[in-house]
Amino acid sequence: MSPLTTGGLGLVRSAFAGKPTWALVGSGTLAHARTDHVHTAELEATAVERQELRACVEDVMAALDRYGTSLASTPGGAGWLHVQHVPVRRFVAEIVRKLLALNAWEPFASAPGPLALAPYEGLVGLRSSSSREYLAYTVTWSGIAYLLGAAAPHNPTRSAQLRNRARAGTAKTEPSPLSSNLGRRDVLALSWTSRHAATLMPVLVELACDGQKSLLLDLATDPVERCTAGSVTGIELRSAPSDLFTLSGTVRGLHLPDDEHAVHIKGHDVQLARLVGLLSVLLETSGGCTQPSWRTLVRAESWLDDLLSTTRPHTVLLSNDTSPLGVLAAHAAERHGANSVHVQHGAWTAESAAWPALHSRDIIVMGERDLALGRAWVRHPDAEVHVLGQPRFDVLAALGREAQRRYLEKLLAPGGRRAPARIAVWACQPFSPDHLKSHADLLLDGLGKADGDWGLVIAPHPAQGADAFAPLMKRDGGPPVAVADPRVGARGCLAGADAMASAYSTCGIEAALLGVPVLEIGPPGERTLALAGHGLATRCHDAGGVAEALSTLREARTPIPQTALDAVCRWRGDSAARIARLITDRAASATGPGNSIHQDAGAAASPQDEGASVR
Repeated sequence: MSPLTTGGLGLVRSAFAGKPTWALVGSGTLAHARTDHVHTAELEATAVERQELRACVEDVMAALDRYGTSLASTPGGAGWLHVQHVPVRRFVAEIVRKLLALNAWEPFASAPGPLALAPYEGLVGLRSSSSREYLAYTVTWSGIAYLLGAAAPHNPTRSAQLRNRARAGTAKTEPSPLSSNLGRRDVLALSWTSRHAATLMPVLVELACDGQKSLLLDLATDPVERCTAGSVTGIELRSAPSDLFTLSGTVRGLHLPDDEHAVHIKGHDVQLARLVGLLSVLLETSGGCTQPSWRTLVRAESWLDDLLSTTRPHTVLLSNDTSPLGVLAAHAAERHGANSVHVQHGAWTAESAAWPALHSRDIIVMGERDLALGRAWVRHPDAEVHVLGQPRFDVLAALGREAQRRYLEKLLAPGGRRAPARIAVWACQPFSPDHLKSHADLLLDGLGKADGDWGLVIAPHPAQGADAFAPLMKRDGGPPVAVADPRVGARGCLAGADAMASAYSTCGIEAALLGVPVLEIGPPGERTLALAGHGLATRCHDAGGVAEALSTLREARTPIPQTALDAVCRWRGDSAARIARLITDRAASATGPGNSIHQDAGAAASPQDEGASVR
């Protein structure tokens, strides 16, 4: 975190009645401090043990559930903590991370005591992120002191950055009237990112070929993430009401007086009433489709109810049923008697899930390794998990490798100049600027040391702003670097690369399926897709590892066994057709579970059925 985010503060030791106390002061004061002291930015940079962090977060979430799960609910009965679990959990993780960092600082660990906050500092702020839209909420160090019991008579709940965010009014509270020509639909699908749209649209096309009519709701608030209206008969595209995601305002049930309830976290007692009060900031601020406000969710539920009552679909189709909109949609489907189907749109690992919970009735996963995770995460009492691959990967075999290679060369050598002999593509994630820079340094240093003449093309994540990479382009010397058009992305150029590098982009799976060498980058402990464990990637912890991996590409490669690929993604080019068949079969057998398709739909991964139609 940057010093600006923490207000440029430091923590200094003092004493009261012979007992140790700690105070947050301006960082300039630390130069004259004669007792133990530390910049809060140093505490922010402290590494914490991931398993301990996850265990503590679980404890806090369980305590919140017992204490406050009934404080607010939608008219349809969806509780605030259930629907908003993901943003709440991420905020709780920020709190726990700071408390663990405090414990890791030896002067405090040896003499713990109360914290005095910095007057006038907001208690909830934002971390820096390269995402265009996502709000990375965090608790400030004054917020930590407040949660531990410090009085805060002069501290606003929100930081200046949050207070200055433009908020639209809430005068319009009723959904816009539905179109009178909106008739019966077989499937209602929801999308709010480009990955959702690319995952769901092939399934809707297959359903249309079977005469199934679909309504695709585009809930994206970022123009780049919106669906493209196609011309397929039987698929209708509708957008959300224009002001749906602009609503903000107080959630009265989450503003509580102090009481005796607290949760114990590694020597610290966090007051639950105060924690709920800070969490109310997340629910009262409009954060677009990724983190909608509580008022938005209440209105969205009413809008979905009207749509479901009007169209009466047999299936609600999602590719995210864990974040707020997905949880709300799965909950609405259940109330309206529609089957809910979730199609995995990104890779899973045991550590990667913001919240290991899946709420739909049918869960479609990419590969065999996802089966155990899917079964462990399901919440629906009748849930079934099916290994059917990834619909948006069906078209991979048709990618034009030569055309993509020409595009990469043109990026790195404009004006007819000589292109590097070998090209790597870096598929990014919307990390913080410092995190992006660390990956860029690792890659570029490794490319510079590798045998051969290498260049690097940066493929931004769809959620990243183009300006996120400007500082990376100013590096002196080294391999040539270029940034791909965000509309092209990694999918549009990885087939032409000699290697693809990423921490955990799903494009790593696409590259492996196409036979492009994959580098999973980042220091030890960094989250990856764990493709290296299946022999589909090389794990590179530093620049030397990158250089070694790239240099060995000159050697003949052993073909990857089909079983290794199937473990990560079952790829036969017919995933969309198989998913569509499952949806229609489930609808046909809705009166009894005995005829439903379960594992057999996805387990058929023998060579004989490659490319075969299941219809």
